[in-house]
Amino acid sequence: KSSLPHMKPQRQLPLLFIFISFFITTTAAARIRNAAAAPPQQFREAPEFYNSAECPSIENTHELICSDEAVHAAMTLDSAYIRGSMAAILSILQHSSCPQNIIFHFVASASADASHLRATILASFPYLKFEVYRFDDSSVSGLISTSIRSALDCPLNYARSYLANILPLCVRKVVYLDSDLVLVDDIAKLSETPLGENQILAAPEYCNANFTSYFTPTFWSNPSLSLTFADRKACYFNTGVMVIDLDRWRNGDYTRKIEEWMELQKRMRIYELGSLPPFLLVFAGDIAPVDHKWNQHGLGGDNFRGLCRDLHPGPVSLLHWSGKGKPWARLDANRPCPLDALWAPYDLLKPPFSFDS
Repeated sequence: KSSLPHMKPQRQLPLLFIFISFFITTTAAARIRNAAAAPPQQFREAPEFYNSAECPSIENTHELICSDEAVHAAMTLDSAYIRGSMAAILSILQHSSCPQNIIFHFVASASADASHLRATILASFPYLKFEVYRFDDSSVSGLISTSIRSALDCPLNYARSYLANILPLCVRKVVYLDSDLVLVDDIAKLSETPLGENQILAAPEYCNANFTSYFTPTFWSNPSLSLTFADRKACYFNTGVMVIDLDRWRNGDYTRKIEEWMELQKRMRIYELGSLPPFLLVFAGDIAPVDHKWNQHGLGGDNFRGLCRDLHPGPVSLLHWSGKGKPWARLDANRPCPLDALWAPYDLLKPPFSFDS
């Protein structure tokens, strides 16, 4: 039985719905045509990184997959963001004290060319320990509501809600990372974040953000909905960097709890952003704290203009280009933001006329 209140569906505006559907369809078709016309990206081979003497010895990938001594990193993988993914992988390995004890769990859309994605990773990281999992878009596509930016509506953005179902049952804890970031610190420190006795995930919280802005007036004006946060000190957190206890997630059936809120969103619009608000509804105010240095987010600017932004005050362990502007796109357009220079050293893309291409 659903834990959500029963709400009457709002009346729909057919003409507006048809217009929005046409806009989304034509925009998606244009993106597909552009992607098909673009030449395939080629990447340089990255150097190999080795464990320090203090690292526990884990012999092979099969043993690593189920090892609690390994660091499990989960990322989505697709052709649109593959350049960012490659930079993120390189940054993680380069700053790890035990890089050979990291196993990457890549989740790709079932409609993607998984063999090509795998080959791309292997060409640059032939020594990397990783697995590629297929995510069935249809399992979530019917639950997705349109948001303020079409890129947020991609079904793969919702794969983070299904990691407990996708990854092997023996994987008990994972660090989930977006593809538009780089680490400048050891990922093991992030992975070792204590989750307390009952908490499901850990992430940096931002309690100075206007939490009410993540939900519509319809949500806040309805007592049965706004009371969701009555007993919780709910703060915004960015779902692009999370440490997740997958055992606790599975035991609590948290994927279903997120889906319930998405189903309600389909009946009455209670938020405007994509996959973030359901996480806030389920977890905000009840997550383990992580130092803000582990998610210097927002470097891509806001979701409309993508203006340049500065770092938050304090130390930096992870730089995150969340928002509309991506560093590789701005660099290619010769319109980089100052902080994009911090991403550039991890870019493995070969120039168009490389001697080794």
